[in-house]
Amino acid sequence: MPAPINRKINLLQATAINMIDMVGIGPFVVMPFVVAQFSNGMFIWAWVFGAIVALIDGMIWSELGARYPLAGGTYNFHRIAFGEKGGRFMSFLYTWQTTIQGPLVVASAAIGFSQYMSYFIKLHFWEEKLICTGVILLVFLLLYRKIEAIGKISVIMGGVVIMTILWIIFSGMLHQDHSIQWLPSGNDNFFTFAFWTAISHSSAKAIYAYLGYYNVCHLGGEIKNPGKNIPRSIFISIAGIAVLYLLMNISVMGVVNWQDIKADDKYLVSAFMFQINGPFAALVVTVLILCIALSSLFAVVLGYSRVPYAAAIDKNFIPVFAKLHPTRNFPYISLIFICALGLVFSLTLDLSKVIKAILAMRIVVQFIAQAVGVALLRKKSGSADLPFKMWLFPIPVILSVGVWLFILYSTGWFAVWGLGIAAAGAIVYFVANKNRVFTT
Repeated sequence: MPAPINRKINLLQATAINMIDMVGIGPFVVMPFVVAQFSNGMFIWAWVFGAIVALIDGMIWSELGARYPLAGGTYNFHRIAFGEKGGRFMSFLYTWQTTIQGPLVVASAAIGFSQYMSYFIKLHFWEEKLICTGVILLVFLLLYRKIEAIGKISVIMGGVVIMTILWIIFSGMLHQDHSIQWLPSGNDNFFTFAFWTAISHSSAKAIYAYLGYYNVCHLGGEIKNPGKNIPRSIFISIAGIAVLYLLMNISVMGVVNWQDIKADDKYLVSAFMFQINGPFAALVVTVLILCIALSSLFAVVLGYSRVPYAAAIDKNFIPVFAKLHPTRNFPYISLIFICALGLVFSLTLDLSKVIKAILAMRIVVQFIAQAVGVALLRKKSGSADLPFKMWLFPIPVILSVGVWLFILYSTGWFAVWGLGIAAAGAIVYFVANKNRVFTT
């Protein structure tokens, strides 16, 4: 199994890496879409639903991450949980989909960044794509260094994320014109078809805004005291970001009339700040949102670059990905690949389709498979020696599988596309193993 690279990241840095991954451009461009799905103003429940999904799934990640703190995260969880043959197959499938899905996440962040840049000046198609290129290259250069330097950069970026959201929250709270509807009124209730249809339509994008609470597990081999710090960083980041998201929605929508929101109002937060503090404040908050998007892209690439590396040194992926930088001791080939393919995707794909594709690809091979894997490990090895035990086992596992299947259904035809990518990965695996591609 992969040996630790260098345990230099402490709890503060690990939590910051998770949080800046979670809060990218996502919540700012997703907020108007979520609001527009609800005809009764109860959009806040989409964000509550996302937080609950993150918490349930976070228990699974915490138990696995604390027990197996190795580079690659899910790669190692699958490798161990599903036995010798099944483990190699499942962990390869995860690596395979990561080499496609990881760059898709990179592309979504870069596209979101370039689109939000058009708040300042109208950009043509190729001008947006040029900005995508510049952003990905900048992140690549920031990550092309030792892990201890990256940990310090992450804390600074995390500070920018939290301070920006707090500014948005406090600005809105001082100018509230109307309240948020938490409870049903009239003929509405929580068990209507319309309510759950709205939850279904908004769930993929709301949950997308929470993804990243597990990034620390990809860096398991580089975390200090992982048995405690991995679960703590996961739960602190989920709780902290959930509170910030809820307060931000209450703050913004207490100023802006939710009935006037369109699904594609991508500058909602900038317009909100313009309304209460004027044009200069709107420009400043837009710059800060772009900094947040850059920070998220930084964390995403950092985490995903460790996955092909972990598989390659386990002789379960293309051998060149096992190379570490000769002086800076990080998986530079993997980093180059994730950034390069992310750049290609950013030049060719549409943001809304990318978000659904990301979730559809991950749900079966990663999230559901991990829930099954943690149950298999409990059955095989028990729970006596676990550094962290999920609460109320097996209830979180059952709920997790059910919720992820619901979200997979909500992605529509992208679910078929995601399963097709997995099927292609299975073919590649069996052909490569037959020809001993990974062992040469």
